[in-house]
Amino acid sequence: MNPLKSTSWLSENIGKVKILDATWHMPNSNRNAFKEYQDNHIENSIFFDLDKNSNQKISLPHMLPESKEWEKIVSNLGIKNNDHIIIYDNSDVLSASRCWFTFLYFGHDTNLVSVLDGGLKKWKLESRLLSKEEVSIVETNYKAKIKNNLVINLDQVENNIEKKEFCIVDARGENRFKGLVEEPRKNLKKGNIKGSKNLPFSKIINSENNTFKKKEELEKIFLNQDINLNEKLAFSCGSGITACVLGLASAIINNKLPVIYDGSWAEYGLK
Repeated sequence: MNPLKSTSWLSENIGKVKILDATWHMPNSNRNAFKEYQDNHIENSIFFDLDKNSNQKISLPHMLPESKEWEKIVSNLGIKNNDHIIIYDNSDVLSASRCWFTFLYFGHDTNLVSVLDGGLKKWKLESRLLSKEEVSIVETNYKAKIKNNLVINLDQVENNIEKKEFCIVDARGENRFKGLVEEPRKNLKKGNIKGSKNLPFSKIINSENNTFKKKEELEKIFLNQDINLNEKLAFSCGSGITACVLGLASAIINNKLPVIYDGSWAEYGLK
């Protein structure tokens, strides 16, 4: 597995890979990700809309689409099954990790999909080249092969409260996890899934340049939150975005594909 690539690596290989800008902002942020992409993006990158490229048949936000729909989405992006995809973002919630996980769920080669470590923030800090030009796309015929074991649903989450077969790790901030503040989405109760543990995703990121902390640091952070890396873990958050940031961190540590509760608190908090 190859979850991260450096900015220097991308700079050297920019013509050999497919690059996706998967920037997504919280609904209350007053930021427009596509407009930001139009103003400035890494050369050759294509905008990936996490909201539009999700399941449009259900009310929960940016849930995984159906297989045929995903094939159409990726084919329309001009991506082939054997392409190496580099995903970045310019988001406070590191949304590139969600796009990375989605490609893994639909069976893309784990060595051929990576997140740009540090994203656009680090790229800009290093004064690397930016572009306003749109990429011309040639449609492909992408084929998906779903890995159902990478996702858990509400029934599994509820059954696990009694059975304790896996540990749910919640990526939301501590105040949200403890129910001390209102949820950013309306009509959701406050609190957490019984028995879950909290690891705010911000703890695993270097704030000065948005890079992931090194493997040894990540191991310590998980252990400091009383999370046993040898037991089965599933990651949750507000709506499935930052859960994938923790999922990527766990992949750095143990080189295994992460498991995500796709509905996360946007679903569980409706109960």
